[in-house]
Amino acid sequence: MSLCILAGNAVTALAVSAFTLAWEHSVERVAWAETWRVEPAGLRLVEARVRGSGAGMDPDPGARAEAGWWVWTPDAAPLPELVLAASGATAGGWRLCHRGGCLTLGAAPGPPIRLRPCGR
Repeated sequence: MSLCILAGNAVTALAVSAFTLAWEHSVERVAWAETWRVEPAGLRLVEARVRGSGAGMDPDPGARAEAGWWVWTPDAAPLPELVLAASGATAGGWRLCHRGGCLTLGAAPGPPIRLRPCGR
């Protein structure tokens, strides 16, 4: 599978089957990270992690504590795409990491960034 990143008029394709998306909450300044799998049906959230709680960031009731993070496995259907707001309000934007490395998305204000399986 491949992940397509659409930012403005640019499209970047990454040959990955999974990736982690991490950011700092714009209000609470708490670290959040999610692991996603790229599937033909869409993007499936397979794990969520948060370093604390606050406005709209409470851990799932079934979360477990691991090395300073609250970690849980969401039970959700795949999404056709993720839309990331590029407000510039998050500290450093979104960090997308995969086996081949990491890249930063949306660190500066701009149009939304869309993540989706390529070919959708």
